Amino acid sequence: MITLGSGPAAAQRVRCQLMSPDGQDAELGAAMSVVTFPMAAGKRFDWHTHTSHQLAWAASGVLTVRAEETAWVLPPTRALWIPAGVRHETLTAGQATTMRSLYVRPRDTLPDWAEPTPVMARPLLTDLIGYLERTALTEAASTASPRARADLLEPVPMTTIEVRFPDDDRARAVAEGLQKDPASPLTLSQWGHEVGASGRTLARVFLAETGLPFGRWRTLLRLQCALPALAAGEPAGNVSRRVGYETPSAFTAAFRRETGITPASYFREAR
Repeated sequence: MITLGSGPAAAQRVRCQLMSPDGQDAELGAAMSVVTFPMAAGKRFDWHTHTSHQLAWAASGVLTVRAEETAWVLPPTRALWIPAGVRHETLTAGQATTMRSLYVRPRDTLPDWAEPTPVMARPLLTDLIGYLERTALTEAASTASPRARADLLEPVPMTTIEVRFPDDDRARAVAEGLQKDPASPLTLSQWGHEVGASGRTLARVFLAETGLPFGRWRTLLRLQCALPALAAGEPAGNVSRRVGYETPSAFTAAFRRETGITPASYFREAR
């Protein structure tokens, strides 16, 4: 038995043989167990895998989960089912977030999903997570088969903005610099002076290794960087300037072109 957090409201216990601070090595003694992770703004659980299935949910704030080049931005009305063995990282952006993770033994699989799948975090599901989090569960309740609760996991379509990073060290340095500052006005030639390559070389590398011209790649990165702030309810006008657009209308046009919907519509149902 371990305890994470402090104080009556934060103390969360889970039946485990071993768990690291970010839950990477969860080995469950019960069929289903829950751990709560208070995450400060900018907190990141680096790339890792789990031996158990995980349902990641933000009880408060906004959670981002990345697997390969796909990222899911999760307000409290969305959760993400992450199958055992899928490499991923979990992070927060501009606000503190409470991640509540439900872990399920692979032999007690609920849905047969091979890929991460977003689901609706309806009150019945979140109430169940809270129930499993209590310390006074009987052995029968904590080890009951999750199969009977599989109908609570309702897949929901989410338009993801996929951004593949190049492997070339010089181009990757540019990509990481833009991820930290998506509003950077530097041209590709100016970035070339920073990383020791010509702008033409960098353009060829981005196209060859990401499949996209640099201009469109940067657009997708900017839109992906905008999602956490949009999920938190910030006005699109504020977000647009933060990710490098001079006007909200230009941001909205780019967002609609890439996703088919407006920034205001993206999380409307989630709210």
